[in-house]
Amino acid sequence: MALTGRCRCGGIHYVAEGEPSHSALCHCTDCRRSSGAPAVGFALFPDDRITITGTPTAYESSPGVIREFCGTCGTNLFYRNEAIFPGQLDLHTATLDDPDALPPSIRIQVADAPEWFGRFDALPAFPRYPG
Repeated sequence: MALTGRCRCGGIHYVAEGEPSHSALCHCTDCRRSSGAPAVGFALFPDDRITITGTPTAYESSPGVIREFCGTCGTNLFYRNEAIFPGQLDLHTATLDDPDALPPSIRIQVADAPEWFGRFDALPAFPRYPG
């Protein structure tokens, strides 16, 4: 299986080969602050199974944690933590060309999740902007 994805402006593309070791939704404070979202979807692949076209900008968000994003449009793309995931890369699943390709199978760092996230399904939902 080959999965493709890219940043918003198209300056950085990637191809991930095979199955990830996990596909998770992370609620940690660092991920929320880095993304500006209440949770971030990740899928973990060995480095040698991801081909990146373009050059992401790297930022060390905490010791040993490297977050990579497009320096032009700002799209968060990759997360690296050699201490926890040596030789592997977590890609942001929201950047996949097929958003349904890797649904999360677990939620992590839920101790950091906003309290309201537990009631997420109870919120009114609209296919587009409400009229």
